[in-house]
Amino acid sequence: MSVGRHRARSWARGALALAYGIAGLAHLTRPAGFVAITPDWVPAPETVVALTGAAELAGAAGLMIPPLRKAAGVGLALYALCVWPANFNHALHDIPLGGAHLSWWYHGPRLALQPVFIWWALWASGVTGWPLRK
Repeated sequence: MSVGRHRARSWARGALALAYGIAGLAHLTRPAGFVAITPDWVPAPETVVALTGAAELAGAAGLMIPPLRKAAGVGLALYALCVWPANFNHALHDIPLGGAHLSWWYHGPRLALQPVFIWWALWASGVTGWPLRK
């Protein structure tokens, strides 16, 4: 791997770990908004939100520990896939957060970018080189 590509992957990994670390803390310290967007079919939403926060923190830490990096990347990719229904629920039912209704200018890109977050976790962790490999 070239030095530039190694540097880009390292930066992407650090940025992703930071984002998931912040999100994990938010899930644990301010769960109400996450509980509000959880679909009705999810059992024990408060517990699920707490577990997802713990999973985000574990994934963020795992990205920074070389022997755990690939497992963390796969875990975070699966996590992003599994929480996608909550994002759809939020958008389709116009669930306000903190009293604010978010428009499709927020929801549209958020939903469309979820596959990018999945790929980002896999690429930053070294699980895949696609589409940037030689």
